[in-house]
Order: sequence, then structure tokens, then C-alpha cells
Amino acid sequence: MVLDYLASGLVFSSIIVLGSIGLSLIYSIANFANFAHGDTMTVGAYAALVTFGATGGLGAGILGLPLGFFVALVVGIVAAAVVAVLTEKVVYDGMDAGSIELLITSIGIAFVYRALIQMGFGADFTRYDVQTLRPIEALLPYGIRVTQHDVAIVVTAFVLVGGLHTLLQYSDLGRKMRAMADNPDLARVSGIRTDRVKLWTWIIGAGLAGSGGVFLGLYNQLSPRMGFNLLLLIFAAVILGGIGSVYGAMLGGFLIGMINQLTPVLGQLGELLPLVPDTFAIPIGIEYANAIAFVIMVAVLLVRPRGIAGEGT
Repeated sequence: MVLDYLASGLVFSSIIVLGSIGLSLIYSIANFANFAHGDTMTVGAYAALVTFGATGGLGAGILGLPLGFFVALVVGIVAAAVVAVLTEKVVYDGMDAGSIELLITSIGIAFVYRALIQMGFGADFTRYDVQTLRPIEALLPYGIRVTQHDVAIVVTAFVLVGGLHTLLQYSDLGRKMRAMADNPDLARVSGIRTDRVKLWTWIIGAGLAGSGGVFLGLYNQLSPRMGFNLLLLIFAAVILGGIGSVYGAMLGGFLIGMINQLTPVLGQLGELLPLVPDTFAIPIGIEYANAIAFVIMVAVLLVRPRGIAGEGT
């Protein structure tokens, strides 16, 4: 039972991590909290939905998914990045405003994204046209009910996060991004083309958000509010890990995702641990998972206000 919750937590955490990294990356360079980030995930998911409608039968299956789905994933990543860059150039870049004004503007942008998606696709839930799979037989004796689709989400997220780590640590662009995140004025004086770095930050951050949106649609289902409904958990992960810290966002996303999926365990302590009296069990359902995550986030921030991996200011 617990292993099943842990496996589900790993899958859900993979989605949260992709969204959290993108949000933290944009915050560290653009210096404002982008509340349209969740709806950027939705843009990627619906772009993949349209593409998969045309490429669904393409190629052989990989972890239960046709090659056409991975083509749709790439299109979703590109679409999210393009929309975010256009928004930055047309709206944010032309504003002579501070962080708070940009934050408020991003809320309006989120409503625009959501309204356009709802106009084009309606408000009902929908799914990718992929075959529903049974849990992996080899894992059922251990009480783990995950499908090949879940494995595909975890593996692809791991590849994307590993690629980002390589970019940040070993590439010229990564070094420039880290320099700009530490001190944008010094980076500019040193000859770094900060506008170009900022552009690539939007591309990478929104692209990761788009991939997270595609996987969220595969994990659950698609709706115009899917990204918005996940946004508060993503913010919780970023704050818990440390605002502006990409690696803190990874850790925060993993913790928040695991906590979210492990919440039902609190009501089953007596069954899972025979030595624990039933009076210690907390009768709480998955519907309160978000609240539990926020309580833990607040508790950590009371002890360490800058988050787990954030630097002091």
C-alpha cells in the first residue's frame, strides 16, 4: 500500500518538478513571479492534444505510447515557449514597471490564455487518444499499481531535468544564466548580453512548463483550468525549495509531490503500522492533500524563511 503511494508520488512529483523549475528559472532572471506559468502548462498540453490528433498513429510504441505522442510532446514544449516569448516581448518587455506590477499583469495574462483555450476547446474535460493500460504485472505482487505511461512520465522528466543540469553547469549559456541570476548589473557590465540570456530563460522555463502540462494531461486529463489548479502547488514547491534556486525547486517539487500523494497514509497508520494506536491516525482524504502541503511549507518557512536551498538576503 505504502509502496503504491510512493510510486504515485514519484510520478506526480515529476510533473511538479518540471513546472517548479520553469517558474524558479524565470523568477531568478526576469525577477517577478509569473502567475501565468500554470496556464503556460495548459497551452503546452492543448498544443500536444491537437498535434497528437494528427500524429497519433505514427511509429511503434515506446512505454505504451506511440511515437506520435513524443512528437506531440515536442510540439507542446515549442508552443509553450513561443507563446511565453511572444508575451514577454509584446507585454512584459514594453512595460516600465516593477516586480509587483508585472506580477499583477501576469494574472491578467493567465486569464487571457485560459479564455482563449476555453473558446477553442470548450470547458469540458478531455483526454489524449491513447490506449488505457493495465498496471505493470511484475509490480502488482508488491502492491504497486503503475502503468508504462507512468514510467514514461518519470523517465522523460528525468531526461529533461538532467539536460537542464548539464546546460546550467557545463555550457556557456548556463554560466551566463547563473551569473545573471546572481548579479544582473555585474553580468551586464561584464559584457554578457543579458537580453539574449533573458530570452533563453523564457524559452527554457516555458518549455519545461509545457512538458509538465503534457504529462499532467497524460497522468490525469485535460481542462482549461488544469494548469491553474496546479499553480499553487508549484508556488509552494518553489517557496519551499528556495525562491530563485533551480535545484531548490527540484527538491521542493519532489517533496510537495510526494506529500500530496502520501496524504491518505495519515488515515491508515493503524493498518500500516500495527504498533501505532488507531487514535494517532488522522482521518483525512486526498482532497486535503494541498492543504497538508501548504501547512508543511509554512512550518519549514517559519524555521528557515529562505527555503531549503535558498540563499540568505
